[in-house]
Amino acid sequence: MQGMELAHSLLLNEEACSQLGEVQKAEFIFEWLRYLEKLLLASSRSDIREKQKTLVEQLLSLLNSSPGPPTRKLLAKNLAILYSIGDTFSVYETINKCNDLIRSKDDSPSYLPTKLAAVVCLGSLYKKLGRILVNTFTDTVGNILKAMKSAESQGRYEIMLSLQRILNGLGAAAASGHRDVYKAARSCLTDRSMAVRCAAAKCLLELQNEAVFMWSTDLDSVATLCFKSFEGSSYDVRISVSKLLGTVLAKAITSEHPGAAASRQSIRRVSLEEVLELLGTGFLRGSSGFLRASGDMLKGTSSVSRDVRVGVTQAYVVFVSTLGGAWLERNSAAFLSHILSLVSQSYSKATQTQIDAVCSRRCVSFILRTTIGGLLGEKAQIAAAKDICQAVWKQKKVVDAAMSDGNMETRLGSTDVAASQNMLVCALQELGNLIHSLSTTAAPLLQDSSAGILDSVISVILHPSISVRLAAAWCLHCIAVALPSYLTPLLDRCLERLTVLKTSPEAVTGFSFAVAALLGAVKHCPLGIPHGRGKIIMALAEDLLCSASQNSRLSAQRTQAGWLLIASLMTLGPAVVSHHLARVLLLWKCVFPVSPKDLETEKSRGDSFTWQVTLEGRAGALCAIKSFVSHCGDLLTEEVIQRLLPPLPCAVDLLTQLTSILKTYGSPLKTPSVVYRQRLYELLILLPPETYEGNLGAILKELAADLTAPDIQVAASAFLLPPLCHQDDLLLLSPLLQETDHRFIEEQLLLGNGVACGSLEYDPYSIYENDVEGDSVPKPLPPTLSVISSAVRLFGVVCAHVGEAQRLLILEQLLDSIKHTKGARQQVVQLHVISSFSSFLKYVAGCRGSLGPEEIRRPGLMLVMGALESPSPLLRCAAAEAWARLAQVVDDGAFTAGLAQVSFDKLKSARDVVTRTGYSLALGSLYRYLGGISSSQHLNSCVAILYTLSQDSTSPDMQTWALHSLSLIIDSAGPLYHVHVEPTLSLIIMLLLNVPPTHAEVHQSLGRCLNALITTLGPELQGNSTSVSILRTSCLLGCAVMQDNPDCLVQAQAISCLQQLHMFAPRHVNLSSLVSCLCVNLCSPYLLLRRAVLACLRQLVQREAAEVSEHAVLLAKEYRVELTPDANIREVGLEGALLTLLDKETDQRLCRDIKETLNHMLTSMAVGKLSFWLKLCKDVLAASADFAAITCVDTMQEEEGDKGDDASVLTTRNDEKSHPFTNPRWTTRVFAAECICRIINQCENADSAHFDIALAQEMKKRDSRNDFLVLHLADLIRMAFMAATDHSDQLRLSGLETLLVVIRRFATIPEPEFPGHVILEQYQANVGAALRPAFASETPPDVTAKACQVCSAWIASGVVSDLNDLRRVHQLLVSSLTKIQAGKEAPSHLYNESASTMEILAVLKAWAEVYIIAIERQKKYKQPLKTTTCSEESGRNESFSSDGLLELVHTDLGTLSRLWLAALQDFALLTLPSEFASQLPVEGGAFYTAETGENAKLHYYSSWALILQAAALWLTSTGFVAADPDEGTANLSRPVTPTSMCQGSSSGAAVKSPEDVYTDRFHLILGISVEFLCSLRSDATMESITACLHALQALLDVPWPRSKIGSDQDLGIELLNVLHRVILTRESPSIQLASLEVVRQIICAAQEHVKEKRRSAEVDDGAAEKETLPEFGEGKDTGGLVPGKSLVFATLELCVCILVRQLPELNPKLTGSPGVKAAKPQMLSEDGSRLVSAALVILSELPAVCSPEGSISVLPTILYLTIGVLRETAVKLPGGQLSSTVAASLQALKGILSSPMARAEKSHTAWTALLRSALTTILDCWDPDGTHQELDEVSLLTAVTIFILSTSPEVTTIPCLQKRCIEKFKATLEVKDPIVQIKTYQLLLSIFQYPNPAISYPYIYSLASSIVEKLQEIDKRKPEDATELQIFQEGIKVLEALVAIAEEQHRSQLVACLLPILISFLLDENTVGSATSVMRNLHDFALQNLMQIGPQYSSVFKSLMASSPSLKTRLEAAIKGNQESVKVKIPTPERARNPGKNSSIQLKTNFL
Repeated sequence: MQGMELAHSLLLNEEACSQLGEVQKAEFIFEWLRYLEKLLLASSRSDIREKQKTLVEQLLSLLNSSPGPPTRKLLAKNLAILYSIGDTFSVYETINKCNDLIRSKDDSPSYLPTKLAAVVCLGSLYKKLGRILVNTFTDTVGNILKAMKSAESQGRYEIMLSLQRILNGLGAAAASGHRDVYKAARSCLTDRSMAVRCAAAKCLLELQNEAVFMWSTDLDSVATLCFKSFEGSSYDVRISVSKLLGTVLAKAITSEHPGAAASRQSIRRVSLEEVLELLGTGFLRGSSGFLRASGDMLKGTSSVSRDVRVGVTQAYVVFVSTLGGAWLERNSAAFLSHILSLVSQSYSKATQTQIDAVCSRRCVSFILRTTIGGLLGEKAQIAAAKDICQAVWKQKKVVDAAMSDGNMETRLGSTDVAASQNMLVCALQELGNLIHSLSTTAAPLLQDSSAGILDSVISVILHPSISVRLAAAWCLHCIAVALPSYLTPLLDRCLERLTVLKTSPEAVTGFSFAVAALLGAVKHCPLGIPHGRGKIIMALAEDLLCSASQNSRLSAQRTQAGWLLIASLMTLGPAVVSHHLARVLLLWKCVFPVSPKDLETEKSRGDSFTWQVTLEGRAGALCAIKSFVSHCGDLLTEEVIQRLLPPLPCAVDLLTQLTSILKTYGSPLKTPSVVYRQRLYELLILLPPETYEGNLGAILKELAADLTAPDIQVAASAFLLPPLCHQDDLLLLSPLLQETDHRFIEEQLLLGNGVACGSLEYDPYSIYENDVEGDSVPKPLPPTLSVISSAVRLFGVVCAHVGEAQRLLILEQLLDSIKHTKGARQQVVQLHVISSFSSFLKYVAGCRGSLGPEEIRRPGLMLVMGALESPSPLLRCAAAEAWARLAQVVDDGAFTAGLAQVSFDKLKSARDVVTRTGYSLALGSLYRYLGGISSSQHLNSCVAILYTLSQDSTSPDMQTWALHSLSLIIDSAGPLYHVHVEPTLSLIIMLLLNVPPTHAEVHQSLGRCLNALITTLGPELQGNSTSVSILRTSCLLGCAVMQDNPDCLVQAQAISCLQQLHMFAPRHVNLSSLVSCLCVNLCSPYLLLRRAVLACLRQLVQREAAEVSEHAVLLAKEYRVELTPDANIREVGLEGALLTLLDKETDQRLCRDIKETLNHMLTSMAVGKLSFWLKLCKDVLAASADFAAITCVDTMQEEEGDKGDDASVLTTRNDEKSHPFTNPRWTTRVFAAECICRIINQCENADSAHFDIALAQEMKKRDSRNDFLVLHLADLIRMAFMAATDHSDQLRLSGLETLLVVIRRFATIPEPEFPGHVILEQYQANVGAALRPAFASETPPDVTAKACQVCSAWIASGVVSDLNDLRRVHQLLVSSLTKIQAGKEAPSHLYNESASTMEILAVLKAWAEVYIIAIERQKKYKQPLKTTTCSEESGRNESFSSDGLLELVHTDLGTLSRLWLAALQDFALLTLPSEFASQLPVEGGAFYTAETGENAKLHYYSSWALILQAAALWLTSTGFVAADPDEGTANLSRPVTPTSMCQGSSSGAAVKSPEDVYTDRFHLILGISVEFLCSLRSDATMESITACLHALQALLDVPWPRSKIGSDQDLGIELLNVLHRVILTRESPSIQLASLEVVRQIICAAQEHVKEKRRSAEVDDGAAEKETLPEFGEGKDTGGLVPGKSLVFATLELCVCILVRQLPELNPKLTGSPGVKAAKPQMLSEDGSRLVSAALVILSELPAVCSPEGSISVLPTILYLTIGVLRETAVKLPGGQLSSTVAASLQALKGILSSPMARAEKSHTAWTALLRSALTTILDCWDPDGTHQELDEVSLLTAVTIFILSTSPEVTTIPCLQKRCIEKFKATLEVKDPIVQIKTYQLLLSIFQYPNPAISYPYIYSLASSIVEKLQEIDKRKPEDATELQIFQEGIKVLEALVAIAEEQHRSQLVACLLPILISFLLDENTVGSATSVMRNLHDFALQNLMQIGPQYSSVFKSLMASSPSLKTRLEAAIKGNQESVKVKIPTPERARNPGKNSSIQLKTNFL
């Protein structure tokens, strides 16, 4: 093949085409047509006209070459486009040609495609050209309709679609043909072929747009026709026809008739009642005509077929959806009463049998769910709920009236009661669903006393029908899940009724159902119920069980109720159940007889009734234990299992006896015995098989009997097999098994006519289990069915555990039982046997067991082979799975090969479709389970056979199965398949191009094959070789064919294939066309298609969100018609459309995908499209703010001054235009609020201007397209406010979270217009208003807890500086503090105790945060403000007195501190390891109860850290010497002081001394910190660690705790080791710094301790000789430091760890050797510098902790590290500054050198030696040759100077060192760098002035002369800039210092040198004005110095003036010129002395 490029031309390349083979040719032509379509749309008209004739000829010739379905469709499309762009004159000719082709008498199959193509072309031409062709219309339609009479199904299908297009193109102009088309379509609507029915429905749907008669005169017959069409229909037909029917009926109601029509005949407007009645007739009587009279029809026995009823149900939904939500809102009452009446007519067919009733109820529920639940907004739903409630009341009155009739017989038989029950069930379920979906937004509904929702529901709990009682109980369950605050009150109310009405059978069952349903709701309510309710329920249950035997009328009910309560109690989990376990086990033991003998006596004694009660009781007990095992796994200890076992053998015995009992007592026991069986099986499935080992044989026999029992008539394969088949195979088998939006009602068709759908009344015990998805009611199947499914599952387990002999026996027995039955019975038995055998194989494969000996294989194989040839497709599917699992379990190559061979032989020999489909799937499954194929020869034969089968066009089924199997083989063969890729691909393309579109299932399998192929090729698809590009083009072509397929599932396949292609070869997938396809199907009615669309979108937006979004908007703008009417992409973009979809969608998986897609889009685009995203979120949140009025009132209670702000916040809504989102649900609003937080986070990682208003405004001015978050602050606050004050609790939580994020991010941004204020300040009223409702008394604790967090964040943020403004928010916290002081005895009984723990801790944590901030601020203000440069700052703080915040907290500190300490004590107790459990207080702690300890732990974990810090700070502030800790406990209802810590008797508590109390508190805080820090969990937050370290810092700030740590060496070491670990495991600099600060404090504590001991020793031994003083400090007399015992050693380890991590060069191991290294010095990061500096400070403190000997052993390390840091970081910085690390190391050096140890006699000599070598090391840092000058000389010189000045003289005065030092100074004086010179002068000055001449003189002698020379040089060269000026000034200072030091005789020489230099710089009065500022400064400086020197050394001065008159005159002139300025200068001599010095220099020289 020459590649598809040749196909890309305007005209078909016939030459290239003719050279190709059959398949390639078809492919080539299709590719050309695809290209042509794009080309025609893009070309100019003139280009097309040139070639038009040839093109038309080419296209028509293709028409004759029998094109396949996709080709003919494209061909027709191109012809139409060609004529619409080019000339139209030859179009009539073309139309005639097509008509001739259709008229042709040739009926051969080969000619058919040409005829069909002609039909398609006509449709396309008329659709595109429309009115131009109106005059040929009659002929064409006549011709087509004539052809239809003889056409086969494909022809009828294409003709219908063609007619639809013709009608569409011509519109009203086609009126003349309407009736004919209508007639033809009518016949097709009931066609044999489903595809034709669908096509006819589409045609009629088009027709009704213009044909008025369809929705007026012929309305009845259209309806009847549709009902007929539903009979025996498929899912697609039901969708299409219901759409037709619904649309026509909606049209009938709404349409306005045109005037012209009205004048001819007056058409009667149809009323809503008539339309509903029409639909109702279909629902109740089906399609058997409208006999208006109540004739035989009503009495007749023909039941409405289910598919008609389901079809009508869908039509109802379409009808309402077409009319829309607003219409429904207006007419909801009428609609509701009609829908409910469908199931309330007593004589109705719909509810004749229970099975019918259940199915009809499902349909009604579905209609209500999708209309009221789906179309209405939340307010309208609340109104609808009230209507439903009214209906319930009405029915209740009817029932009450009937029940009050005295005669018992008439009462129960009353038709009213029977009729009301189904209606009530539907009404209650919908009411429950509505409230469940409204969640907490339904609060106003339940608070509305006029509606009386709760009363009405509770009143029907006493209804005589059990299904109504269950529905009412379920409704209560929904209410409790939606509104957790109602859970406990409802539970209490039901328990109270149950206790009071114990004598009414209805009440006992009804209220026990209600209690069970409410207990089932607890797991959905995180806040839980009070712990004590468990006890009440347990007691009640026991009471019911014990009193059951007292009254036979109530026995059965009480027994059932008792066990039901116990079973539902188990769902509360181990924490509750553990307290009642013993009693439950006792009841369980008593319910069964003790021994088999007792069972025998029982059998002989009872009667039918007692057996009924007994079985009910035992089934209930089994259920309770099952519930226990499944919900309380943690309690299943060995001991408990041992207590569970004894009754089991007896239970099994009873099972074996059931048949004989049944024979004795007859049918009343039938159901109870089935239920008993099922309960026992279910329990055994859950228990480990070892527990019933002894009974395996008996159980197995019973199971076999159950599975082959003769009385089961119905083959309910649809519920047994799906779990045993593979998910992918199910799609193939039955469209009904696919997930659709109509699954809820379609299920009944799946189960077949004789089987009921699941419904709650079949198993009341399922009411508390709610594991179903979404909010739907549990739907257990009838016991007869569910017992089979339990038996099947249990068989798998038991059969795997019995002996092999017995296993063989049972399998043979099962085989026989199949052989011995006939007909339908045989199918049922076979189904059960295969299911159980599959279940056995699945179990064995799952636990890697073995099948057993060889002979077991034979019966197994026989079973499976029999099923593979069964007529039921589901059974064949399960058998294929079993076939594969058999091979998997046997796991023997030869056996597997044998199986494959059997399949091959069968496929070759068998001719019937059934066998061939079965074995072809078996082949595919085989390889799926064996993990691929090993031999290629095997693969070849498989593929060859499947190729052949898949081309068998006579049987679409065969093709479907074979292709599906092929897809499995492609998947599992992996790389081996590469040889087959090309032939397979061309097979797939050939079939795609030729299989008729009516066989959708074949196309679906083709799609699956293509998908598997693409996966196999994988990344190879990116390649550029010819072969790869051919493969890739074929794949894309295949996708294109599938995208055009009319079947939605095939389109879904196409999308997922394109998704795969996009993943592997993104450049080759056309994104724009893919996105357009996705947008069009975004709101498809097919769930699977929507899922495919979103899965694909989710993948696309991960890589290229922006492109996808742009394509979508462009497409929406291009299309004239809206792409997807439901999603308005044009206005709100793809993102908005997805949000709308999220709001409507109910499928959980889809919603998850939509959210993920939106999140990806947000992550990559929100920052760029900020306004757009914020507007989206705002629209969603504001669209529902119709409660704004309420919030307005709330906020008006602010003080008067703020009225304006708040009102304006809320009223700006009203003038906005209509919202793009109408009434979004609360879940969508919550998602929008979460999006806002995400947007803020995204902005944080983007531009800093997002959080800087001045910058943002400036950037916005520069370019208006710029957009920054800070400019939208008002919106953010408003959205948070709207969310935080909503009715929905979840939304309130999200709103508060948003507010919290906003406060944290924006708190520090200054307001440029009002300096000293921040931008958030103006929103304080809104913040207050948003928080206030959360502190109302009825608010749930989780909302209050969140609000506390926001409060503390707001107060701590420092936004509001005015105390009066702060007081409002502060007041909220105060109120909550008062509320929690009542503690756990408080009367809040709505939720579990752990909920109040949560609230208390949240309040305490909030206060802790505020207190911590207050203390921090106080510290800040207490430090004297060194730099008051920022005057705004100080201006702002005037109003905020430094202790302002503290004052606010201070009043409550007494209470708070006690509560904090109590909470910490609780936390300490709760974190104790489990082995101390016995020592914990019995009644729990201060804030938790013993039973809820586990749940409370979590809340303590989240809040302890800040509480710890606050408590530590408070203890610090009191200095640990607070007043009596017990003062004021009187106001607390319990003593919470830690005084009572772990003391048994209260008498002991009073004796504690204050010292003990402090010690306890100290250890409490220290203990919690160490415990936490030493085992940091990975989830420990930064916040906790920091708080913990700060708490330790605070503790060690005070003397008393310091003395504790100082005196306890081990404690100190332990702390250091813990801190070391923290530093090693946590990278965060802030945490490491905080740890180092604690280390420093520990060392200080140790120092203080050592000093104290030395001092006291000196005082004691004052008289004794000094020598005998004991050595204090580490290292004692030996100087040895023991690792692990030494504080100093631990500290050194820690410091080295920090230093080496920052400066790896310090590690001698790393650098090879110690000593000088030639690496460049480096600057550390700011954090790094801080850490190093902190470590150095600690190092310099260490010698003071040691004894003299100890100090000798640590000194070398300390010096090495300190000098190392100096060496590694001495970088030259501009301006001669020292880096912070150098400064720290110099400071540390100074500290070390001046240590008293250097002078102490014991250590003096050693220190001197060490210090000398340290100095040598520093001197060695200079390179001898002076080339290597990266090091900063200033730093080194400073270090040398420190040595010279700080050590004792003998260190530095030895000649060799002294000489080197002097040389260094000399050298640096010669350096050109002025900064270095300045520094050198400064350092020399300090040396020269040193009082000890032994040190200073040598330097003066060596360096004075060179300094003088340098100064004289300056004199010659006038200084030019400030630095030179400074050099001069520093030099002069040195000289002046020398003059001062010099002895008398030398002084005159020095002054004589100094004066001329100074005078030479003076200016006279003439030059003063014109001089540069530098000269001027120099002049001032010189003059001033002269003024000082003159008087000091007057004699020298005078003599010099006398000898040199020129100097004298110059001086006088200068003084004269300067007279004025001197006056000014005098008051500030300081300034003038050092004008150039800036603060940094002062700072840096104070080491000296």
